[in-house]
Amino acid sequence: RGVVTQVSDGDTAWLRPSGNPRTKAMKLRLRGIDAPERCQAGGHAATVALASRVKNAEVVVRVVGTDAYGRLIAEMSRHGEDVGAWMVREGHAWSHRRRGVPDAYAKEEREAQAARRGLFSDPRAIEPSVFRKRHGPCA
Repeated sequence: RGVVTQVSDGDTAWLRPSGNPRTKAMKLRLRGIDAPERCQAGGHAATVALASRVKNAEVVVRVVGTDAYGRLIAEMSRHGEDVGAWMVREGHAWSHRRRGVPDAYAKEEREAQAARRGLFSDPRAIEPSVFRKRHGPCA
C-alpha cells in the first residue's frame, strides 16, 4: 500500500509506501500496458488520465519484477480496480505486446477499439514501440 505522489506519463507513477512518511517514493512502471509517449499524440491525455485516477490516492501494488531499465514493474489497484485494465479499457494505453500480440489486457483493448475510445478513435494512432523506433525517445 502507498500513495501515488507523481505521475510521469501514462504508464509510470511514483509511490510512497504507507507507514513512514519519510520513505522515499519509488518509480513504478504499470505491468501489462504501453501508453503513448509524452511527446506522442495521446501522450498528454494518457498522463492526465492516470493522474486523475491515482495521484494523491492510496493504492495497492504488487511488484512483479523489473524491466530492462531497472524500473519496478507493478500491478496497481485502487478501490479494488486494476488501474492498468482501466487505462486500456478507456483507450489511454495499449495492452502490452508479446511478439506483436496483445497480452494481459487484450480483452480490454478489443473493447476500447470496438467503442473507439480515446486513442482508438484515431485511425492513425501508432503503438509507442513503433513510435520510439521511428522517432526515438522523447527529449
